[in-house]
Amino acid sequence: MLREAALRVTRPRVAVLSAVHENAHADTDSIIGQVRHDLPKVSHQAVYDVLRALTVAGLVRRIQPMGSVARYEARVGDNHHHVVCRSCGEIHDVDCSVGAAPCLEASDSHGFVIDEAEVIYWGLCAACAPESAEELH
Repeated sequence: MLREAALRVTRPRVAVLSAVHENAHADTDSIIGQVRHDLPKVSHQAVYDVLRALTVAGLVRRIQPMGSVARYEARVGDNHHHVVCRSCGEIHDVDCSVGAAPCLEASDSHGFVIDEAEVIYWGLCAACAPESAEELH
């Protein structure tokens, strides 16, 4: 994947890419922790630099729901969205509800050529939702 994206294959890049693939929606600290299992001396800055390079190359996607730290995922190349728990911060992928990107049409594009729509659904996950909310559905 790295070579196809015209990136040199280095141990930190392989380790970071593997960590993102193994942990959907992982934050930077979680990724650093996992990378350090294989590369104990890797610096925070090296991981940040690798994440930036992988994001620019389109190998990972960076998301940052309001009030949350940046998170990274390996699911790229489609127009999926996310559902986020307001209480615990759990995140899951949600496929596009309409079809090809953009799946929503802006009421006024203000002259932009829109090629993507990003939607975040907010609510409470099953573990955080009160029982009465589950009974309503």
